[in-house]
Amino acid sequence: MNSPDAAYAAADQLLARHGRSFHWARRLLGTRHAERATRLYGFCRRIDDLADDAASPAAAHAALDTVRRALDTGRSDDAEVRDMLQLMDSCHIDASIPLELIRGVRSDLGEVRFADMDELLRYCYRVAGTVGLMMTAALDVTAPEALPHAIDLGIAMQLTNICRDVRDDALLGRRYLPATLVGELTPAALVDPSVAVRATATHALCTLLDLADRFYASGELGLRFLPAGARTGILVAARVYRGIGLVLREREYDCWSSRAMVGNGGKVAITLGALAGTLGARWGGGQTPTPTSSARPYGALPPHPGSAWLARAGVAD
Repeated sequence: MNSPDAAYAAADQLLARHGRSFHWARRLLGTRHAERATRLYGFCRRIDDLADDAASPAAAHAALDTVRRALDTGRSDDAEVRDMLQLMDSCHIDASIPLELIRGVRSDLGEVRFADMDELLRYCYRVAGTVGLMMTAALDVTAPEALPHAIDLGIAMQLTNICRDVRDDALLGRRYLPATLVGELTPAALVDPSVAVRATATHALCTLLDLADRFYASGELGLRFLPAGARTGILVAARVYRGIGLVLREREYDCWSSRAMVGNGGKVAITLGALAGTLGARWGGGQTPTPTSSARPYGALPPHPGSAWLARAGVAD
């Protein structure tokens, strides 16, 4: 690839294959914002693929180091990375944010056995809260008050991913469910769990999806800071993702027999509800409580990364 158009086309193909929820919601964004969001997704997916598709952990580390150097220097021979550098320049995205994303993805290359909720949420910030921060810039959000909500929405989506993909992650030797919820279960035990292991994992999934709902509620509170033309698209993306958790609940937290997803009928219902300004309880409406500082896992988030909340979560260590 040797042109911005080619880099964008590649990102669009990745979004269509791997980011179906957002690919659906993207059509509700304006042209400029949809293009930027697609390019951002393409870069983030590229980082994931460099880790997951490498021939060895050493090769993955080397590939991620190449991208890290490009972010540090602002130069790259890779068209897709160069496109991200251009996006960062035009949207004023600080390099420290995608560097934190790389740090999170790099942690997947070792043994993944999370100890507690702090470690889990720190990881969710790095691999998804950072994406929320970058998305605010791509959507021309200027209010610093929006940033904690963007972080929260990213964390909510990552918690949903973790609950949906327990078996797939276990096959890769990863256990994101924290030991404070599941003890010292090995990933192998989560591939085809016994009745007892499944009961333990089910309790953890229930806990994490309840936590995700609190983060989704905070994320939705931040929609008022978005440009009017972007609000519906992000709302639909958030509620389609949240719908995955609802499907898991309806399946009694069965994440082993098949992948939980929201079908086209559900996406249409969510979209129509968002356009009408209302949603039924099945798709995330109803009486979800508004999170408060005392109810949040770490209290009120500060308006930018690297401050007290992230330091307490261990992100700034």
